[in-house]
Amino acid sequence: MDFLGWTAAVGGLLLLMSLASGWINRGPLTVFGLYLIAGIICGPWMLDLLHLNLAQHAVLVARTTEIAMATSLFITGLKLRLPFSNPGWRMGIRLAFPAMIHTVAGITVMFHYITGFAWPLAFGAIVAPTDPVLASLISVNDANDDDSMRVSLSSEAGMNDGTALPVLMLAMALLASKTDFSAGILAHWALKDILWALLGGLGIGFGMGRGVGKLAARVRNAHQDVAPNDFFALALIALSYAAAQGLDTSGFLAAFAAGVGLRRAEVRVVNRHPPEELAEEEHYSPAEILVNPNRRHTLGNGGLATAVGLVVGDGLSFGDTVERLFAAAIVVALGISLAYHWDPMGLGLAAILFVIIRPLSVWLATLGTDTPPLRRLLIGWLGIRGIGSVNYIVYAFSHGLADKDAERMVNMALTLIVASVIVHGITVTPLLNWRQARQTARQADNTDP
Repeated sequence: MDFLGWTAAVGGLLLLMSLASGWINRGPLTVFGLYLIAGIICGPWMLDLLHLNLAQHAVLVARTTEIAMATSLFITGLKLRLPFSNPGWRMGIRLAFPAMIHTVAGITVMFHYITGFAWPLAFGAIVAPTDPVLASLISVNDANDDDSMRVSLSSEAGMNDGTALPVLMLAMALLASKTDFSAGILAHWALKDILWALLGGLGIGFGMGRGVGKLAARVRNAHQDVAPNDFFALALIALSYAAAQGLDTSGFLAAFAAGVGLRRAEVRVVNRHPPEELAEEEHYSPAEILVNPNRRHTLGNGGLATAVGLVVGDGLSFGDTVERLFAAAIVVALGISLAYHWDPMGLGLAAILFVIIRPLSVWLATLGTDTPPLRRLLIGWLGIRGIGSVNYIVYAFSHGLADKDAERMVNMALTLIVASVIVHGITVTPLLNWRQARQTARQADNTDP
């Protein structure tokens, strides 16, 4: 297919998805599930129009998934406006660290005893983390969203790279060195790939997000600048990610923390410099809601709250667009490449992970909390795998995972990811609607005389 053919195909697909958005929202499949099906239709299994082998294009796929993940993590962090003392944050920490460790361990044991392959640790690290990009239906909707379950799942997706990626790096280091575990290897890994990567990435990202956010608000207010500035978010994502990676810390955690830091800057500005025309109880609304970005020319000198509202609003608008664009492209590519990476055993592994390992890991990690059992079960089920796992796969390819067993392991992982996109995509809307109906009925019962 030549350039004009690609252009027409992309334009046609995007137009179809846009026109059918109302039907898609009411249908059984998510938009990402439909993008996946579109890729399968265009791939070798059906129309044979497009061909893509992830192993042969590992560098391109790695860079594309990095951009998508960094952008999505930044936007996820920017939407989390609740204080760190909120129970949703505490639950997210439990999910991103203890539950993720349990999940990796469970998958590793399962994979070893079912397949007998020599790479169980790498497989566990690849398919354990939940995805921040494809989790739009279960993550926080906006900065006003205080739903505890959504906050928990969003913060988990933002932080679980601090657990899963170091495990994958350890597996690849052991593969490259051809040695077994030793105290020296484990000590170096714990200090550099866990402690420094985690604390350094979060510190760099949070500091840059908060500092640059306050600076941008003051500069905009001083110049009464109301023009759209989409490049601010791109600059902050790129700088935080590059700075963290350059210092051997986690770029993904830095991107997430940069979004959180920018939101903390917004909260601080609004609390210290609330718009005079608002009532006291409205001072704590997100700044992007306090201004109308479609009437920028009428804003005038609205003060620091208006300025930071424009900064955050532009960041959200730009980030959401880039996130959807890259996510759509990657999911279509996943569907195309499935013909080269299909392995039915991945479906069995997916069933065990979705039904047993993930729910059990979440249950164990949340012992001792006052989280209702039903919410714990829902969180255990709503853990979609996606673009983050694809990024881990190409990372493994580029770090020495190359023999036949390893290739089959990757095929199983990609099959599992596809199963997650479809199964979780089909079930998430009915489950959330059922949960909302229960909450509405409970509130009605409480308000009855």
